[in-house]
Amino acid sequence: MADLQLSPPPEPVPSASAMRRALRRATDGVSLDVTEAAVLLHARGDDLDALLAAAGRARDAHLLAEGRQGVVTYSRNVFIPLTRLCRDRCHYCTFATVPHRVESAYLEREEVLEIARRGAAAGCKEALFTLGDRPEDRWPAAAEWLEARGYSSTVDYVRSCAVAVLEETGLLPHLNPGVLSWSELTRLKPVAASMGMMLETTSERLWSEKGNPHYASPDKEPAVRLRVLSDAGRVGVPFTSGILIGIGETRTERAESLMALRRSARQYGHLQEIIVQNFRAKPDTRMRGMPDADLQDLAATTAVARLLMPSDVSVQAPPNLIGDELLLLLRAGIDDWGGVSPVTPDHVNPEHPWPHIDDLAERTAEGGFGMRERLTAYPRYVRAGLAGDSTQWIDPRIAGHVAALSTPDGLASEDAVPVGREWQEPDGGFESIGRTDLHSSIDTVGRSGDRRGDFDTVYGDWDELRAQLPSAAAPQRLDSDVRAGLDLAGSDPAALLEESSTAAAMALMTCDGAALDTLSGIADDLRREVAGDDVTYVVNRNINFSNICYVGCRFCAFAQRERDADAYRLSPQEVADRAEEAWLAGATEVCMQGGIDPKLPVSGYADLVRAVKERVPEMHVHAFSPMEIVSASAKAGVSVEEWLSELAEAGLGSIPGTAAEILDDDVRWVLTKGKLPAAEWIEVISTAHRLGIPSSSTMMYGHVDTPEHWLGHLRTLARVQDTAAGNGAGGFTEFVPLPFVHRNAPIYLAGLARPGPTRRDNRAVHAMARILLHGRIDNVQCSWVKLGDEGTSEVLTGGANDLGGTLMEETISRMAGSEHGSARTIEELHEAAARVGRPARQRGTTYGRVGRVQLAITEAGDGSPG
Repeated sequence: MADLQLSPPPEPVPSASAMRRALRRATDGVSLDVTEAAVLLHARGDDLDALLAAAGRARDAHLLAEGRQGVVTYSRNVFIPLTRLCRDRCHYCTFATVPHRVESAYLEREEVLEIARRGAAAGCKEALFTLGDRPEDRWPAAAEWLEARGYSSTVDYVRSCAVAVLEETGLLPHLNPGVLSWSELTRLKPVAASMGMMLETTSERLWSEKGNPHYASPDKEPAVRLRVLSDAGRVGVPFTSGILIGIGETRTERAESLMALRRSARQYGHLQEIIVQNFRAKPDTRMRGMPDADLQDLAATTAVARLLMPSDVSVQAPPNLIGDELLLLLRAGIDDWGGVSPVTPDHVNPEHPWPHIDDLAERTAEGGFGMRERLTAYPRYVRAGLAGDSTQWIDPRIAGHVAALSTPDGLASEDAVPVGREWQEPDGGFESIGRTDLHSSIDTVGRSGDRRGDFDTVYGDWDELRAQLPSAAAPQRLDSDVRAGLDLAGSDPAALLEESSTAAAMALMTCDGAALDTLSGIADDLRREVAGDDVTYVVNRNINFSNICYVGCRFCAFAQRERDADAYRLSPQEVADRAEEAWLAGATEVCMQGGIDPKLPVSGYADLVRAVKERVPEMHVHAFSPMEIVSASAKAGVSVEEWLSELAEAGLGSIPGTAAEILDDDVRWVLTKGKLPAAEWIEVISTAHRLGIPSSSTMMYGHVDTPEHWLGHLRTLARVQDTAAGNGAGGFTEFVPLPFVHRNAPIYLAGLARPGPTRRDNRAVHAMARILLHGRIDNVQCSWVKLGDEGTSEVLTGGANDLGGTLMEETISRMAGSEHGSARTIEELHEAAARVGRPARQRGTTYGRVGRVQLAITEAGDGSPG
């Protein structure tokens, strides 16, 4: 094993004037940029003293704001090395090893519990799970071990062990499984009070170039790790991250890494602490000959981290890696010592034992601070999570575990003794609460206010978000491209989806005037060819069963906190009552969707379906967006396929393809803080199609998106439909363009979004949907609740063939400020068709003929059977 001898590329030493300027800004509390941060990392001697003093003042202000002035915290924990196998090859690590050097690929569940029990007996409150990244992908022994015990992945096993620790010992799991996807974070959140992953560095060079410490380690790619940080924020996980210094990075690269952490913390508010960890050379590694990171360098980096981070983020340095320099790090601005175990060694750094807790408290007192124990989730997350405030930081299923060990200020209770508690919530149903008449009173009384009370915090940092807005520059449109596009639209419509036709497709997507009239005419001809002249509609009722949601979608004016004046939740009994009312009024479908309500029990979605089917067996249940499906399956601890199969057995007939917005993550992460990524949406929809469950498809447009995004979205839908057809499934039943309703949308109120699409946009999107999806999706539906009568007429003569449904109630668009009502009678839908000179016809959910047809148009206009 050849030793690595790493030295960072040379970088200039900053001038004395640059250092004075950076120190002055730091002392004045001015926000630093990356150049100034890199300059300060060079501080030594008197300059370092001045830097440490500035960081100390910033730390003291942080402690005052957090309500623990003069108190440094730590977490009493046990270290559970679940597996030392890893698919990565970091050249400084002795924790990761190979199968023949360990007795077993993983700790057995009982071994995990034995460590946790010893910790509980010693007064610990945190179970720190540390493990290698996805060892089953590299080592057959790991895959075989998991399969023999019925686990499909390491993440599944981590989840199982975390539940066991909660139920058997009462310790709070903190999970460090490495790189996780959005869905895996969603799956693990209900079993952990917090999670973590060190960013380490954003230096691409240290990962991509041979001979560097992260070379051949797929999980150390900076972009991958930054995505995990963002996904953890979107899911609302109290998260720990940090940097590792002295592994060959330049000071500028180190400053860039800290800036990346600052951006993530500002945007999502989920980074509870930043660890500044110093490299210590270990025997039996390729970096054994490298010098340890200089402690003066560590102090300067810690101080800069404190100055850069938002005031609500703690800064930590591991006390077992800094020798006798505890007081130096206190001067540098730390306010936390991290996890300290009286029971287990630091398995990542076994050559450096933990200090005794009493000794650590004594040294902390020498530095002028008291020391108190915290939980694995920091106090502000404990307080907010238990209060049910804004972001749902603590999952309801572990809230009892957290509350049992905490004090009112969110720190650890010294008197609390960890005791095992049931993790899984009881399946006791749920009752109606709150403003349950909102579906009707929204049209009379209206909403209580134009925005939620936590508007300034729940959606993240608006300024940070503004920097991520997609470019709104209009694409160049040539007359020749318009002509070529119109020719293709008339002769081979689907060819416009091909990459080679991008210029022509974009020319049509942005055309206006006579070209748009011609485009609409071509779309209308295709509509006539495929769907005939009938304008179809379904007699249905929307039932939004809960608007309680903490996901933080920035376009959504529907979501409320449970304590908000407009919040409500409907019981299965009340949902069934509304379904029966709809049936008696002639409906053949109920469309059920709601917020991601954390208090909905695991059985809640199936209970809703069963309640409707038991009351009205012939009613088609069209229900649950992909976001609801992912969240509910994660909550239940089963795969999406298993969850959908159970719902189909309960009577689910089809699913709405909502929660799509724009299927481009660059846009999605501006629109929403916590919704599922595009790939997850595609996977859920494709799984439903594979199981024979049809779905609609949608696109919400006219906010921060561009026509390029519309084209990309339609291309994605075409690929999904092709996959369904390849599997012999029906797939999408229709495409529904959804114009953005801006009036009460948070992202509009914050000044980031446009005021919805223009009339031209609406015509172009509906026409292009008809043309681009020709041969794949036969039905293009228009949303009368968003378009109004005039807009509906325009798109019905430009490619659309369907009016959607009677709805009977519609809360989501009305909460957003739509002015076109919540219901349409059969008579009104027939009038809408008559305005464009076409007949109207009732259909079923999947566009077939229905057994119970409205035989006459009502005179009263109340939607009851004629």
